Amino acid sequence: MKKRSEAILTTLILLVGILIINALVNRSTLAWDLTEDKRYSLSESTREVIDVIEDPIYIRVLLTGTFPAGFERLEEATRSLLQQYRSINSNVNFDFEDPTQGSAEELKSRYENLKEIGVLPTNLVVQDNGQMTERLIFPYALISNGSRKAVVNLLKSQDAGESEDMTLNKSISLLEYKFADQIYKLTRLEKPNIVLLEGRGELPPQQTAVLEQTLKTDYDIGRISLDSIYTLPSEIDLLIVARPSQSYSDRDLLIIDQYVMNGGNIIWLVEKYEANVFSIDTSGSSVPREIVHNLDDLFFDYGVRYKANLLLDLQCSKVPQVVAMQGGKPQTEMFPWFYHPIITGSNNHPTTHNVSNINLTFPSEIEILDREGISAEVVLATSPSTFYQVYPMNLTFDVVRLGEDPSRFNRGNKAVAVFAEGQFDSHYKNRLSQEQQETLKQLGTPYRSKSVGSKQLWISDAYLISNLYNPSNNRISPIGFNQWEQILYNGNQEYILNSIDYMVDEINVMEARNKDVKLRLLNRAKVIQEKTQWQVINMVLPLLLLAIFGLVFNSLRRRKYAK
Repeated sequence: MKKRSEAILTTLILLVGILIINALVNRSTLAWDLTEDKRYSLSESTREVIDVIEDPIYIRVLLTGTFPAGFERLEEATRSLLQQYRSINSNVNFDFEDPTQGSAEELKSRYENLKEIGVLPTNLVVQDNGQMTERLIFPYALISNGSRKAVVNLLKSQDAGESEDMTLNKSISLLEYKFADQIYKLTRLEKPNIVLLEGRGELPPQQTAVLEQTLKTDYDIGRISLDSIYTLPSEIDLLIVARPSQSYSDRDLLIIDQYVMNGGNIIWLVEKYEANVFSIDTSGSSVPREIVHNLDDLFFDYGVRYKANLLLDLQCSKVPQVVAMQGGKPQTEMFPWFYHPIITGSNNHPTTHNVSNINLTFPSEIEILDREGISAEVVLATSPSTFYQVYPMNLTFDVVRLGEDPSRFNRGNKAVAVFAEGQFDSHYKNRLSQEQQETLKQLGTPYRSKSVGSKQLWISDAYLISNLYNPSNNRISPIGFNQWEQILYNGNQEYILNSIDYMVDEINVMEARNKDVKLRLLNRAKVIQEKTQWQVINMVLPLLLLAIFGLVFNSLRRRKYAK
C-alpha cells in the first residue's frame, strides 16, 4: 500500500513539474535557431523596433485559407514572425482572416473598401480534386496604431523568367523587413523631412508626382529653390537632386557643400548627356549634348567621377523598329536597345537585396575615387556583358547590329550607382574667400571644412525615379513603366524607396533586408529511387523505438518491484 501511495505521489509531482515547465516555456522567448540561413532569428534593429512599442498595434493578415504549398509557407512564415513579435512585446496583436468569405453584398463592399487603400487581389489558380479552379487571394497585412494605418504587401512582384517558388521565397525573406519597417514608421514621433531641389532645370513636379505622393505617407516632402535661401536648414534629413540641366553657380555649390558639411544627406540623380530615343527617331542619328551642371569638381572632391561615356548592355529592354511597309502602314518589331540596361540588384547591399529588375536609360559609368575617411561602394552595376561608347558618340538605331557580335560586350560590370558615407572634405577647403566666410558668419553658420558624417548616393540615370506624364490627357504612369515594351519594372520604385529609407534610417531597420531564406528543392530522381526506403523508415522506426522503450521500462519496473 505504501509503495502504491509513493508511486501515485511521484506521478502527481511529475505531472505538476511538466505543467510548470510547459508554462515557463510558453512565457519564455528563449529559442535556438539551428537553421543555416537563420530564418527564425530576428535582427537587432527589428528587436529594437518591436521592443519600444508603447501603444497597442493591431495587425490584420488577409492571407489564410486553402492554398498551394508555396502560399501556405508564406502564411505560416507570416504567422511565425508575428508570434515572435508578440513574444517580445505584448502590445503586438494580430489576427488572420479570409476576406473572400461572406455574402455577395458583403464581398462587394469589402473589396471596394480594400481597393480604396490599395489592396488589390491576386488571381490564383488552384487544383481541387483534379480540376483547375481560379480564386482571389489578398496577400496583404493591415497595420493600425491608433489613427495611423499602413498596408504591407506580403507578396513580392514576380520578375520575368522567375519561377513562382523563387518569388515566394524572396517574399518570405522580406517579411521581417516589411513589417519592421512599417511598424517603425508608424510609431516614430516625427516624420523625416525630404526636399527636392529645383531652379536649375531639375525634373518638374509632373515627372516626380508618383514618388512624391508615395513618400507623403511616411515623410514630410517639399521642394526648394537655392535662389530663395542662403543656407539649407539642418532640419532637412535628405536632399534629392534630380537631373539638373543648367549650371549651378558658385553660391549654389557653397550652400550645398555646407549642407553636407553639417551632416546633410544627398541623393544625386545626375546625368552626363542629354540623350533620348526620340531625338534619334526624328533625325536618324544624334550626337547627345553634354549637360553642363558644374558639379564635376564638387563630385571629385567628394570621391566620385562620372566618366565621359554611355554604357551599352546585352541585358537590356527593347524598343520597336520599322522592318517593312504593308498596305502603306509601317510594320514594327521589338529589338534589344542596349542603351537601356536591365540591372539586377546585388545581394551585397540592403537597398538592392531581393529587389526586382531595374530598367535604366542611357546611364554613364561612375568611378569611385579613394578619399580618406570615406567608405564608398558600388550598389548598382551593369551585367558583365557591357560595352561603352566614349563621348562624342553618334547615337543611331544601327547599334542593334552590335548584338550580332556578342563578343564585343566584354568590358565587365560598370557602376551606375555609388553610395558613400563618412566625413567628406569641403569643396571649398583652402580656397574659401574672405567675403564668403563673412557671409556665412552673418548667417550664423560658420564654415566647416570637414563633414560631421554624411551619406551621399550617386545614380547616373535620373529617369530611374521618374513617372511618364502625358500633358494631352494629364495621365501619369507608374515609376518604372516602359512605354515601348508596356512592362512595369517594379525594381525602379523599390530601389529608390529603399535608398531613401536607408539614407534617413537612424536604427538600421534595413539590416533585416539582408536575410536570405534559401530554397531547398528535393532531388526528384533520388525521391523516386529511395521512396520505399524512407517510407519504411518513417513508419517502422518510430514503432520500433516505442517498442524498445516499452520493453526497457517494463524490465526496469519488474526488477524494482521484484525485490
